[in-house]
Formats: sequence, structure tokens, C-alpha cells
Amino acid sequence: MEVTDRIASLEQRVQMQEDELQLLKSALADVVRRLNISEEQQAMQNRKGPTKARPLMPTLPLRPVVNNGTVLPKKTSGSLPSPSGARKDTSSPANKSTVKRAGSTERVGPMRRESPGDPKSSRTRTGSTSSNCSGKKTSESKPKDPVFSAGKRRVTHCKEEGYVKMFLRGRPVTMYMPKDQVESYNLEAKADLPAKKLKLDWVYGYRGRDCRSNLYLLPTGETVYFIASVVVLYNVEEQLQRHYTGHNDDVKCLAVHPDKITIATGQVAGTSPDGKQLCPHVRVWDSVSLNTLHVLGMGFFDRAVTCIAFSKSNGGSNLCAVDDSNDHVLSVWDWQKEERLAEVKCSNEAVFAADFHPTDTNIIVTCGKSHLYFWTLESGSLVKKQGLFEKQEKPKFVLCVTFSENGDTITGDSSGNILVWGKGTNRISCAIQGAHEGGIFALCMLRNGTLVSGGGKDRKLVSWDGNYQKIQEVEIPESYGPVRTVAESKGECVLIGTTRNYVLQGTLYGEFNPITQGHTDELWGLAVHPSKPQFLTCGHDKHITLWDSSSHHPVWSKTIEDAAQSAGFHSSGAVVAIGTQTGRWLVLDTETKDLVTVHTDGSEQLSVMRYSPDGHFLAIGSHDNYIYIYGVSDNGRKYSRVGKCSGHSSFITHLDWSVDSQYLMSNSGDYEILYWIPSACKQVVSVEATRDIEWASCTCTLGFQVFGLWPEGSDGTDINGVCRSHEKKLLVTGDDFGKVHLFSYPCSQFRAPSHIYGGHSSHVTNVNFLHDDSYLISTGGKDMSIMQWRVV
Repeated sequence: MEVTDRIASLEQRVQMQEDELQLLKSALADVVRRLNISEEQQAMQNRKGPTKARPLMPTLPLRPVVNNGTVLPKKTSGSLPSPSGARKDTSSPANKSTVKRAGSTERVGPMRRESPGDPKSSRTRTGSTSSNCSGKKTSESKPKDPVFSAGKRRVTHCKEEGYVKMFLRGRPVTMYMPKDQVESYNLEAKADLPAKKLKLDWVYGYRGRDCRSNLYLLPTGETVYFIASVVVLYNVEEQLQRHYTGHNDDVKCLAVHPDKITIATGQVAGTSPDGKQLCPHVRVWDSVSLNTLHVLGMGFFDRAVTCIAFSKSNGGSNLCAVDDSNDHVLSVWDWQKEERLAEVKCSNEAVFAADFHPTDTNIIVTCGKSHLYFWTLESGSLVKKQGLFEKQEKPKFVLCVTFSENGDTITGDSSGNILVWGKGTNRISCAIQGAHEGGIFALCMLRNGTLVSGGGKDRKLVSWDGNYQKIQEVEIPESYGPVRTVAESKGECVLIGTTRNYVLQGTLYGEFNPITQGHTDELWGLAVHPSKPQFLTCGHDKHITLWDSSSHHPVWSKTIEDAAQSAGFHSSGAVVAIGTQTGRWLVLDTETKDLVTVHTDGSEQLSVMRYSPDGHFLAIGSHDNYIYIYGVSDNGRKYSRVGKCSGHSSFITHLDWSVDSQYLMSNSGDYEILYWIPSACKQVVSVEATRDIEWASCTCTLGFQVFGLWPEGSDGTDINGVCRSHEKKLLVTGDDFGKVHLFSYPCSQFRAPSHIYGGHSSHVTNVNFLHDDSYLISTGGKDMSIMQWRVV
């Protein structure tokens, strides 16, 4: 009982402390808001009155503390203001949505228990006051600084001290410019669009994990499938891809017209960058020209379009679709006239497939959880007949449907049975009990009358003759995963899509070769080889893959024990470091994929792995707010810990090394920019020591050379990845809205213009130019796609 009372008492104290923190947070937010209003009012008065300078309001004074816990003297004009106002510790983003929410709600992050001796417990942010331009009083005659206001973001320029100050969610971010630009810089100057553009060259991956009937062979020899918001037409023999990019969010279903040229694809509802709802709809398009012919159901469908099919017997003039609303509405359309012919509530449960009968245009079959329905289109309405299982045990799910040559309906279900339903009836005429162990995910009727069934649990591909006698059985290797969909290919070949996002080509007798593969969980890690046309990706699926950008095939793949979050190549290219979500990191040999070493730092995710340009150091940015520094020798094969850089108040997001490998710049989740001497793990607070440093890379999202990339109204978490081209003329970003932006570099003008590219349907987690700047690689988080863009 005593223990219970003590626990209750502790819980009460924690709750009280959380309440106090919340009050402090609110008070600080109110002070920052009042200061901003005061500054704006004074700026307005100055515009109306004489040309007196606008006095700059100092923010709340915090006493700067360096890493060893000693209090620094008050800041002079040579010290470095940090970007933050109120202290905030944003919670770790296990997925992007949690980061986003943590960044956009007024919540205090999780409290961390700290020992009294821990320097982190006593530290405040170094130089964390937002000071005026100089430490001196502002003179009355000084001209006022230019101010731009943009939603949540305000930008000011202090020419005297040579810095630009930007506000993200009310927090000041101060960015000093190089000395040679102090006199000439003009905040109001307009930036130019980049001279180069991007063209989508290759899409890696396939969406088989949660989509069905999305793989077909066209007469042109192209295999058509989708991932993210891109429909891929892939000619395997010629190793060429074309892309239909008319959709603005996830594609969920695909149907090929009887003419084998016209294609229909349906998408989910989305959200535009300005917060507007994007309607789910169906796009009908030409697979030769890639032109959109018709758009159906804008404003009619709810949530997503999950099933579509063309009619077969009337020249394919009708199209049926099922949406993802609570009632899973089935609708029939004259797609050429863009007219809806009929609609009906299909089922309260999930619908997995909908298809027209091959000889009777007025009959549609739908199946899903606990149902199989035969629908008849009669004078503008759909009449339902339920499939009668009678003596047959009713399965929990009817997973797939196809048709025989004579018009019988054939279904596969979660009990592993294939059931044949007589033409024109809703009764079973034949049953193959236990055709598979576990569910049957796919059925395909080949031109020669052979039925092919694909199993989920047993991963078997079974062929059946016209009398439903088994001809052949073959098992898909476990590494490829369960069968999701089966489609007829050339000759005796079949195409198989799997739930592990492989597309396989093979025969009914075995020998399956992957023609496409991708990740199966959220994708974050991306690193490019320093001298070869290769790049490496890793994600929460624990898979690491080294890709060849020329052949578009994996060089090797490896599975590890932990979800991977980040990656970085050694400057020699001989090894690559992988950071995981558990604090463990490993180094792999780039040629053999053999493990070189394993270390653990902290217990939180490692967001950045960055080797120094000279290859002698490795910097690791962690979600525990530290940067761990290791000495590297023997061409990336030996590691000795130097120490950890302590000073950030939130998790580390980005790191960049100086060209001479002497300095490190870091960004954190609360918009701080700090500088370090990594060999000593010491923070550099002198502005003069850091403003002219030449940086070997540009991946930090905050800094004078890149602040123009931030969109109006940004909350500071919208930009996930930044990369500068090696020739230092281009800057690319990946954002939360599935867009890749291409800017000119440097990008140090407010509201810098950019070329914008869609394709991803989830937050773009990372972007990187290949070693020769010929291509750009971008990774999608939850869409699990990798896109390769040609720089043109």
C-alpha cells in the first residue's frame, strides 16, 4: 500500500510540474507575441513620422552557459545569437506525422530525467537571447532595417552587424552573412529561377503492400503499375520507363480498357500546401501519349477510389468504381460523356474488387469482407443479388474475383477455397476446397483457359485446367513475400506483384526474377556514393539497399536488426555508416556489404550520419540532443570515440562539415544553429570565427545561404531535406507536401522562386545530388518510393 501511495504522490507531482511548464510556455509565447506586436507598431509609427531608427526590442534575457557549465559574460556584438526564444523540446518523430504535430501544437515535449551532475540539466541555450543589432544603444539617426512579413514568418535585415533574422513560429533565427556581402546585400532584391530543371527519369518501387489488381502488361511490351502518385509504364526489355503524372496524391487502383491503350486510375483525397482539400477522383488517360482524356467523380467520391473496372462487352464504354466512404458507394459511369449512370451503397464493410461480367455489360460483381454481390444495372439503378454459400461455409473475406470463358464467376477467399458461380446465377456450381493454405489473394484467367491462383500465407502459384484440376504448383521464395496480384505476360510468362513490393517475372514452373523492388515501410535514409553512380537507401523496414543509378537495379540488399533512419558514405566510398532508431549504428563495406563495426550511442534515433571531408571524423546527430564525434582511421574501418557535443536544447536534425574538416554546423528541432570544433567537442560562439567558413555540403535547412527556401507561413518542420549541387549553383529541397523544389544557390533572398515537381504522395524525407550532379535522388516517407530526376 505504501508503494502505491508513493507512486500516486509522484504522479501528482509530475502532473503539477507539467502544469507549471505549460503555464511557463504560455507566458513565454505571450511575451514573444507582445514583443512582435510592439515591434510592428513602432515600425508603423516610424513609417508615418520622421526618419528615426526603429528601436529593436530585446527578447527575454537568458544567461548564456557553455558546455562546461560556467556562465558566460553578457553577449557583445561578436557573439552569436541563437535562433530560439522560448525553450522547447519536440518529441521524437517515430513517423513524420508525429513530428509535424509536435511542431505545430502548443505542447511541451516529454520531460527527460537528468542527474544533477549532468551538464545538460543545468545548461541553457548558448547565446540564446535575441539581441539587438549591436550590444550598443541604437542611434536616433540610424535608418530602419527592412522588414518583410509573411504569415507566421517575419524577416529583418541588420546591415550594421550583417545578419538576417527570420522568425519561425515566433522564434528568432539569426543568420550572419559572409563579410564580403555585408555592404552589398539587399533583402528586397529579387532572386532568379535556376537555369536548370528536373525531369523524372526513373521510379523505384511498387505498391503491392495494400493495393490489388494493379499490374498489367500492355501490347507495347510495357508493364504498367503505380507507386505514390505516379503510374509507371516500364519496358523491361528496353530498360525504359515512362510516367503518367496527372495525379496529385496516392494512386490506389488501376484498370486497362479492352482496347489495351486507354487506362483508368483512381486516387485518394489529398491536401494542398495551402491546406485545401484535394478531391478523390478517377483519371482516364491515353497510355501512348500520356494525355488525360477525362476526369470523373470530382466532388462525388469520398476519401479514396479503391476499385475500378471497364466494361468488356460494349466496347468498354462504361466504367464502375467503388469509393472508400462508410457505405463504399458503387457507381457506374459513361466515362466518355463523364456522366454517372447509377450509384448504390455497396457495403458497410471493405470492398476488395469490382468487375464487369465479360459478356453481360449490365452485370457487375463486387466482393469483400463477408460479401459477394451480383449487381444488375436496370434503368438507372443497381439491383443486388447476394451470393448464396448454402452448404459451403461462408468465408470471412472474399478476396478476389475473375471470370471463366463460359461466363462463370470464380472467387478466391480467406479460407483458401476457389468457388465457381454458374453464369447468371448466385449459386455455387463447383468448389475447390483448400486450394491454398490460407487466403487466395489473386486469380488470373489466362488466354488459353488456364486459371492461375496466388496464395498469401503459402506464397504458392497454382495453375488449374478448364475442369479445375491442378496442373502445376510452385512456391514464391519467402524473401519476395506473399502473392498480391497475378497478370498474364508474354508467352508462358506471368507477372506477379507481391505484398513486399516486388514485381516478379517468371513462368508457372518457377524461376522468378524481380523486375522492380522497393521498400516496405517508411523511408528516411539516403546517401550518395562520392565517386560512383550509386546511392544507398534505408528505412523502417530494416532494409538497406545499394542502387546503381545507371542500370536502375540493386547492387546489393541487406537486412539489419533495427529500423534504419540515416546513412552516410565515407569520403573514400569504401564504407557506409547506417544510423538506426535505437541509438545503434553500424558500418558496412560498400563492396561486400559485410559488417565492419557496430556501436551504440544513446537510446534514441540517430537522424544524421556525416563523415568529414578528409575522412578522419564521423559526426552522429541524435534525438537525445547530442552530437557524437568519432575519430576514423584505416580508410573508415577503425573508430575511436572523441566525445559528444552538448549544447542543443532539442533533437539534432542536420549537420554540415567545413571544407577543411575543422568545423561543424548543426540545426536542431527548435530551429537553433550552432557551430562546433568537433575534434575538441567545443562550441564556437564567436560570429567572426564562423561567418566566413566555407562548408563542404549544404544540408542544414537554416543558414544565411539557404533561408530563402522557407515558404510563407511555414511552421519550421515543413522542409525535411536540403542539398546543394556540387558545382554550387543549385539547391533542392524536399517538403511535407510531396514536392521537390529546385532553387538557385545561394538562396539568400526572401521568397526565392523555385521550380516545383510532384510525384511523391507523402512527405519527401530526403534529397541528394549524385556525385557528378547528373541526377537528383528523392525519397518519399510513407509512400516508400525512390525517384531519380535528371538535371536538364
